[in-house]
Amino acid sequence: MSCVSKQKLALRLRRQKSVRRRVRGTSARPRLCVFRSDKHIYCQIIDDMAGVTLCTLSTLSKDIKALVSGKKPVEQARILGSELAKVCLSKSVDKVCFDRNGFIYHGRVAAVAAGAREGGLSF
Repeated sequence: MSCVSKQKLALRLRRQKSVRRRVRGTSARPRLCVFRSDKHIYCQIIDDMAGVTLCTLSTLSKDIKALVSGKKPVEQARILGSELAKVCLSKSVDKVCFDRNGFIYHGRVAAVAAGAREGGLSF
């Protein structure tokens, strides 16, 4: 890793800690955690009080991969958010806390949130 990328990672982890201090997932309102890499995006619904991951989806999941192939990254993120909302509603979770995980609320991260809202989740 170069010096610049180490600094960027350190700053993101610092922002992540700042967000995580305020956002806690409970059984009534779990945390929707988003991680984005250069190529893919990953989402988890986490109950922090019980220490359990309720569900997880990414653009690498088999059922999602077919839906997002050939789409632009922001469109892929919106589809991922709406599919995550369907899974959450099937597990009777309709309210979540959004954890941007230290990333700027813009682009793919915001598209996941918009897709989840369209799918029926409330923040």
